[in-house]
Amino acid sequence: MFAHNKRLQYTVRVAGPNPGLANLMLEQFGGPQGELAAACRYFTQALAEEDPGRKDMLMDIATEELSHLEVIGNIVVMLNKGAKGKLAEGVEEEGLLYKDITAAGNDSHVTQLLYGGGAPLVNSAGVPWTSAYVDTIGEPTADLRSNIAAEARAKIVYERLINLTDDAGVREALGFLMTREIAHQKSFEKALYSIKPNFPPGKAPGDPRFANVYFNLSRGPGDTTGPWNDGEQWDRRDNDEALVPVDGGAGDAQVELSAEQQSLLDQLAARTASAQDGDPLTGAEIGSVDADGGKKSKKN
Repeated sequence: MFAHNKRLQYTVRVAGPNPGLANLMLEQFGGPQGELAAACRYFTQALAEEDPGRKDMLMDIATEELSHLEVIGNIVVMLNKGAKGKLAEGVEEEGLLYKDITAAGNDSHVTQLLYGGGAPLVNSAGVPWTSAYVDTIGEPTADLRSNIAAEARAKIVYERLINLTDDAGVREALGFLMTREIAHQKSFEKALYSIKPNFPPGKAPGDPRFANVYFNLSRGPGDTTGPWNDGEQWDRRDNDEALVPVDGGAGDAQVELSAEQQSLLDQLAARTASAQDGDPLTGAEIGSVDADGGKKSKKN
């Protein structure tokens, strides 16, 4: 059961209309790193979660993300207030009105015309929100890592939005939302590390022959070593050693076929074989520079 409290989790104070900034704010409303994507991600995880502690945490954070969606949506609407009235009532001449809603140099005019200055579920480029943003896979150790990364990405977007405006009220609200991303990261990390063992994700162990092998397959100037690819924990493969099939096989693809299947494949190969001799004339060559005169071919 959900109950809506009409008070915002953080008070929105906007100094004045700014349709261009409103359009950029949509990135956190209907974008891949936005609040709706986060709410849906954690809500669906909570529904399937078997651990009561993680289920409670995920439902709490999912619900808070909806409150953040309300905060960012209100910022968008407040920033659009001035242009919304002008556009709806047509109080300015066409040229002045168009200049007013395109002054920021981005797609704010699309937001105004299509959505009437509201808060549509699109990102700042106008791309509609999609459930493809929800990357839940149903394995807690994998999902929690994904959640940590999602909160980190959202924090970075909030930082960038803060840097785009000098509106003190907007900056304060965005700072609050950014800070809550940090709090959620901490909760998700605590939950992850409370699962022991939590690596590798899932149940099946890795093949010990390959789990600690590092293949140096990008070679040349800039080759660098560090704890991520060198040291006692790594079996490092360099040069030609990195190009040898690790299973000891020939490195080709094989399949067991019946005699009938092999016979049909042999017929197919014979019928579609390319001739190794001759030099057939192609359509691309007709009308192009010829080999002996350097002139274009002409029709007889």
